[in-house]
Amino acid sequence: AMALAVPAAAQMSPTIRAAKAAGQVGERYDGYLGSASYLPAATRREVEAVNIRRRSHYANLAAAKGVSPQEVGITAGCITLRSVQVGEAYLWADNVWRRRAAGQSAPVPRYCLP
Repeated sequence: AMALAVPAAAQMSPTIRAAKAAGQVGERYDGYLGSASYLPAATRREVEAVNIRRRSHYANLAAAKGVSPQEVGITAGCITLRSVQVGEAYLWADNVWRRRAAGQSAPVPRYCLP
């Protein structure tokens, strides 16, 4: 499972890290980044590039494990949501963007294993 999180974390540019800290970009339940608010075109392109790399990584892992890329993405989402920091945005399957509040535990959906 940790093999899923390392590439995702390594793909964060300073621009994306700043947008995450500002709550503009967030982790999604399906293992991809998303825009929680308006993004400048350059930032949007960076988010899309990260998602292309993640999609490729998930497809390769899925093929090796004999599961669907969506299953790998959901598993990756369970891992990346654990790393959402206070003030950062995140998206669950209900398609409602939220921001982690101070004192709130990591925003992990119930279907994720502990």
